[in-house]
Amino acid sequence: MNLVFQTIAPAELHQEMLRLRQEKKMDFLVLLTAEDLGEEGFGVVYQLESTETGEQVNIKSVCPNREQPTLPTVSDIWDIAHIYEREAYDFFGIIFTGHPDMRRIYLREDWVGFPLRKDDKPEEQNPLKMDNAPLSDDTTCYELQPDGTLTSHKNTIFEPEDYVVNMGPQHPSTHGVLHFRVALNGERIKRVDPVLGYIHRGIEKMNESMTYPQMLALTDRMDYLGAMQNRHALCKVIEEAMGVEVSDRVKVIRTIMDELQRIDSHILYFSCLCQDLGATTAFLYGFRDREKVLDIFEETCGGRLILNYNTIGGVMADIHPNFVKRVKEFIPVMRKGLKEYHDIFTGNVIAHNRMEGVGVLSKEQVIKMGCTGGTGRASGWHNDLRKLRPYDAYDRVEFKEITFTEGDSFARYMVRMLEIEESLKIIEQLIDNIPEGNYQEKMKPIIKVPEGTFYAAVEGSRGQFGVFLESKGDKSPYRVHYRSTGLPLVYAMDTACRGNLIADLVTIGGTFDYVVPDIDR
Repeated sequence: MNLVFQTIAPAELHQEMLRLRQEKKMDFLVLLTAEDLGEEGFGVVYQLESTETGEQVNIKSVCPNREQPTLPTVSDIWDIAHIYEREAYDFFGIIFTGHPDMRRIYLREDWVGFPLRKDDKPEEQNPLKMDNAPLSDDTTCYELQPDGTLTSHKNTIFEPEDYVVNMGPQHPSTHGVLHFRVALNGERIKRVDPVLGYIHRGIEKMNESMTYPQMLALTDRMDYLGAMQNRHALCKVIEEAMGVEVSDRVKVIRTIMDELQRIDSHILYFSCLCQDLGATTAFLYGFRDREKVLDIFEETCGGRLILNYNTIGGVMADIHPNFVKRVKEFIPVMRKGLKEYHDIFTGNVIAHNRMEGVGVLSKEQVIKMGCTGGTGRASGWHNDLRKLRPYDAYDRVEFKEITFTEGDSFARYMVRMLEIEESLKIIEQLIDNIPEGNYQEKMKPIIKVPEGTFYAAVEGSRGQFGVFLESKGDKSPYRVHYRSTGLPLVYAMDTACRGNLIADLVTIGGTFDYVVPDIDR
């Protein structure tokens, strides 16, 4: 999709955004993307959507002052802007006036410079530091005065009487190198402050110096449990920008592979959640069945976790001669496994007590915080892109969008369990009907994307995974920004955990299903 923008001056931005939210029902901030515009200054693109009408609007605002770029915050309109704006501040130095917490979110507090600026030289300003300085408890709120001066005042994250516990960054139940600072009142959670970036690799910066085929390999290494879907989204945005139409064979193969990846991811979700809650046998059952999916991947893709299968214009290789047979054999095995999962864990009274009524989020909250995927659907938000904007072969198959209204940990768990069954149905309808055709369209040796700004998204295992791509017509992108499925989920942990027991943080985090390399990118 080629994005069409409405450009708004910074002074009028907040008022216009409020109007769009109230009059146009733009209640979902899909993505906020900052970019360096050179001599023009810095731009921020806001992609908005109405969950009622499906209408989409793209707003762009430019702050021309490179020395002190400022824009008004929209965090009072869309909750997820709290963390999106912190990300833009961290990497571009754009100050969002009125934002209550303008701290870095990924980089160290003492980092010098803003690495996604085109003229930044971090290697000259930031020698390797191995000290273990404690994190500050102070936040900064900036205000732009009528005369144009920028003032600031300090806030504190925690109260003096708070007892703060560190969960992570090395902790098995954080599902990766993730750090939560948890303020407690007794055993009750008062606040969760996420500290990100422990495995930040600068993928978006690296993309700016890579050719488009070179970029593909990095997508597998973000959400490694949605590697097939991530790479699919990047291929999709490049293909749409270039006007490349892949064959029906590729569309069906990609759809089947995406659903196998979803099953693989949901099995791991089940297994790790069970392990977190002490159900070790259920963990082993899950990994037993997941191996069968990985065996299918390995035979066709050559990999089990890092798959490297989708390419610009098709797929790396045609499906293995055994592919159809092995997939058809897997379907009844997986259905039998699902029954065992429900027998051993879903119906267990301990599982119910640990998950029901725990970490409740309302439909309004998940939309404001951008929690797509199973987390949003567990609260009644119909957000499945396979239904809303079908792509590839999803318009050829019948399946249900699984939703609940309870919005608690048990509902989030059940969404994934029932989605496995729906994925099996999708695969069943396609596996005997894979059309003949090319598995790869002929592409030029050097791929150049036409000038423009593009966005494409797929329904990943954890929600909407999107790719924002700005091209100047070269063989490398000018700006790439990935819509992480996990960043909104980590942001929502504070809201979901407040008032619950500290032991419930493990349950809530497990049912949110974030993957840390996807967040850190």
